[in-house]
Amino acid sequence: MLPRADVVTVRALTRTFGDFVAVDDVTFSVAPGEVFGFLGPNGAGKTTTIKMLTGLLRPTAGTATVAGRDIAREPGAVKRQIGYMSQLFSLYADLAVDENIELFAGLYGVTGDRLAERRAWVLEMAGLTTQRHRITGELSLGWKQRLALGCAVLHEPPILFLDEPTSGVDPVSRRSFWDLIYQLAEGGTTVFVSTHYMEEAEYCHRLALMNRGRLIALDRPAHLKRLLDHPLLELKTDDAPRAVEALRGLPVVLEAAMFGRSVHVLASDRDGAFAAVPSALAAAGRTCEALRVVEPSLEDVFVALVRREGGARAG
Repeated sequence: MLPRADVVTVRALTRTFGDFVAVDDVTFSVAPGEVFGFLGPNGAGKTTTIKMLTGLLRPTAGTATVAGRDIAREPGAVKRQIGYMSQLFSLYADLAVDENIELFAGLYGVTGDRLAERRAWVLEMAGLTTQRHRITGELSLGWKQRLALGCAVLHEPPILFLDEPTSGVDPVSRRSFWDLIYQLAEGGTTVFVSTHYMEEAEYCHRLALMNRGRLIALDRPAHLKRLLDHPLLELKTDDAPRAVEALRGLPVVLEAAMFGRSVHVLASDRDGAFAAVPSALAAAGRTCEALRVVEPSLEDVFVALVRREGGARAG
């Protein structure tokens, strides 16, 4: 059997605004049925890239195809092949749930029996069957999120773009939303999702890490964690912020950053760190309650790679 063509192909994609380079020579591809994560700090170029791939913004240079359609030459055809859920969910707050569904169905050309079937699916998926006549603006954020997702896939597109869809949503609703993403992927939908939540990034099949408009890493989450080629230590101390300040000047410490109530220390030498860290803390009037080697998280990798690239953009 011949391999299926990639649903998204991006080659040297670039977008500038005057002298500002928002997206800089980015290249990657996304396979059918893949949950592809787009990870990066604010200002990394995630939203600009998604706007280009969804036909909303022309690239300055480079090429890309989505569902076999060229984003520059066929933006209208691209829009008909995709579902898109923005950070603001794109719902009309003054319309009832049912009216929002009908509005999006009209935009996507979903009518008749198919509309009845898809409406029932959206209401059940979103848990809004008994709330279909309720004004959308009165719904909780989690319900709005699920309704927006349902409206984005009313026409059963082969690829769904989600631009930080869980921003501001509580952890329970966020996990429930990801269960829906997996259901869509298992049904054959390719999902392209941007996020800055590290725990969400773990759910993706592959991750593209963006910073300052450039693609700085691309791989499976487990493989990305192997990019840290130095020992990582977890420090328990009585004052984590001050401990970070005390450790960042040590020659053996490559990175020191808050990680919950602890401090994660990336060291050039394991034994050297075990000797230097407690001494530096004592000199700063802080205590070393525990120090141990740990496996790196995606957050550790992300922080290290972004700092290696000069840090995130300001603003």
